[in-house]
Amino acid sequence: MPGTLYVVATPIGNLEDVTLRALRVLREVSLIAAEDTRRTARLLQHYSISTRTTSLHEHNERSKSGSLIARLSQGDSIALVSDAGTPVISDPGAHFVAQAHEAGIRVEPVPGPSATLSALSASGFAGSAFVFAGFPPNRSKPRLRWLADLAHDQRVLILYEAPHRIRPTLEDMLQVFGDRRVALGRELTKAHESLVVRPISALLHDALIERGEFTLVVEGISPKDEGNPPLPTAADTAVVFGELTNKGRLGRREAIKQIATRFQVPAREVFRLLEEHKNSVK
Repeated sequence: MPGTLYVVATPIGNLEDVTLRALRVLREVSLIAAEDTRRTARLLQHYSISTRTTSLHEHNERSKSGSLIARLSQGDSIALVSDAGTPVISDPGAHFVAQAHEAGIRVEPVPGPSATLSALSASGFAGSAFVFAGFPPNRSKPRLRWLADLAHDQRVLILYEAPHRIRPTLEDMLQVFGDRRVALGRELTKAHESLVVRPISALLHDALIERGEFTLVVEGISPKDEGNPPLPTAADTAVVFGELTNKGRLGRREAIKQIATRFQVPAREVFRLLEEHKNSVK
């Protein structure tokens, strides 16, 4: 009889957040497939769990999944864990889980900690719908395009960001989204945890600690704003255009297209406003 693949959520910081069921499963399975065995070892040592671990990360998942599926087929049960939180959410493991389903293996989730839901629940933002977008692109130009695709979504937006990119990402969000409120969570459940709700401009103005792991919960655009987006003046258009094209971040055509999307006006209207501003300062 085949074994079971358990997808086990583990603490995102505070080791006390692990569930009793997760501890039982981690003790009873034949093997734990961990994104980083060294990180997982801290949890296992804390709870005196001696189950053997093996690494399963983005670089070896496809090559290693076959041998793990073979063990499951032979009757062994395996627990899949990530470095922290719920596996597969912006972490490796999706290919392994999909292969298990294809092989007829029972896949059983063991729910628990999630940075996404933790930050959302503490944000105070209304509405039952949200979209989890993961990590934005690393480079500014694709990140601006990525944000533009999300700019007019009425749902709450949740994303992750690394400490060395948090400031440029917030700056890009201010350009594309306007000055929306953001719940900025840093090091959630850990000793230096913080979660503040501020407009993006205030987050950039405050002393932003660029260390730790960030979870951002962004208010969606309101139906009122979606139906009646603010019309840009020639001066406003020129300022935004300058920000987007500064240091070659975006070309002229791409910047005009993004401004048109942001203000929901035709690209030719953006071009006209830019020409109007240029003529006014001659």
